[in-house]
Amino acid sequence: MSDFSGKVALVTGASRGLGAAVAEIFAQRGASVFGVARDEERLTSTFDAIPGGKFAAADIATPDACRDVVQRCVDEFGRLDVLVNVAGAHKMRHTAEVTDEEWAGDLAVNLNAPFFLSRAALPHLLEAGGNIVNVASIAGTEGQAYSAGYCAAKHGLIGLTRALAVEYTADKLRVNVVCPGGMLTDQVTNFSVPDNPNFDLIMRAASLRGLMEPSDVARVIAFLASDDASAINGAVYMADNGKTAG
Repeated sequence: MSDFSGKVALVTGASRGLGAAVAEIFAQRGASVFGVARDEERLTSTFDAIPGGKFAAADIATPDACRDVVQRCVDEFGRLDVLVNVAGAHKMRHTAEVTDEEWAGDLAVNLNAPFFLSRAALPHLLEAGGNIVNVASIAGTEGQAYSAGYCAAKHGLIGLTRALAVEYTADKLRVNVVCPGGMLTDQVTNFSVPDNPNFDLIMRAASLRGLMEPSDVARVIAFLASDDASAINGAVYMADNGKTAG
C-alpha cells in the first residue's frame, strides 16, 4: 500500500466524487491534504472526515486563482509533493448550438486549470522531487457524442501530461494521467442530455461492466503518485472497466 507519510498533496475537485475519494485515500495513507473546490459547504463536509486536512473554496479557472491556492497550500504545510488535477465538468450539447462562452468554459475547467495549477506548482514539486497526476477521461482517447468541448479539453490534457513528462525527464518530477470511465458520481448519475439525442451514440461510452466506484479510480491515482510508481512517467492509465480494451 502506498505510503505518503510526511508528504503534502493538493487535490482539486475535492468536495465530492472522485476528488473527495482521492483526498480521503491520501489522508488515510499519511499525506497532509489540501483540497480545492468551488463548493465551500461540501468541502467543509468532506474535510470534517480528513484529520489535519485543509481546504480552500476557489474557482480555479483563472491563473491568479491557481497561483493563490498553490501558495496557500505551501504556506499551510511548508511544501508540496503531489498535485492531483481532478476538477472537471461535462455538459452534453449539440455542437452546432455551443456558444463561445460554453466552449471557453469547457476548456477553462478541464484544460486551462490543470495547466495553470501545474505551472504554479512546478517550482515546489521540483524542489520536493514530486509528481503530478492529471485526471482526463476515456473521452480523452476517443470521441463522444455531444461532447466536443469536453473531448477536446481531455485530449489536450493528455497532451499536456506528455509534454511535461518529456520536458522534465532529467528532473525529479513525474507526470502521469488517468483516464476514468463511468463512475458513480453526480456528474454521471445526474447527467443531462440535449434535446432529441441519439441514445445509441451516447451509450457507446458505457462499459458492459457498469459504473465504477470513485474509490476504484482513487486507488489508481494513489499508486501513480507513490514511490511504488517511480519508474512510471508520461503514462496514460486507463481505469475504465475495460471499456477501451477492444
